[in-house]
Amino acid sequence: QVQLVESGGGLVQAGDSLRLSCAASGSWFSINAMGWYRQAPGKQRELVADITTGGSTNYADSVKGRFTISRDNAKNTVYLQMNSLKPEDTAVYYCNAKIQHSGRNYPLNYWGQGTQVTVSS
Repeated sequence: QVQLVESGGGLVQAGDSLRLSCAASGSWFSINAMGWYRQAPGKQRELVADITTGGSTNYADSVKGRFTISRDNAKNTVYLQMNSLKPEDTAVYYCNAKIQHSGRNYPLNYWGQGTQVTVSS
């Protein structure tokens, strides 16, 4: 059983910073990519950023230069440092992990429960 537990959301003002954390627990063969997605009211869930085991990163254009994703493989934890927050960053942020289990040909997708980030103007 794999569990992703997020923390760090909250209510901030435009220009402020927040740091999200997501820790994975359970058993697996390996954790492949980890990442953050977000979903604003009335919109589809979108990729914010992801990071491979080796540290290669990918960002949505809307957050480049403001958000930084990092990962501690020893702690099975992924972080999202969000700076210069804007009201349009308001959304529920979900942690994602692609996890390889023994005996499977492909990794499985796991999601956290979501954490609310609200940025006031």
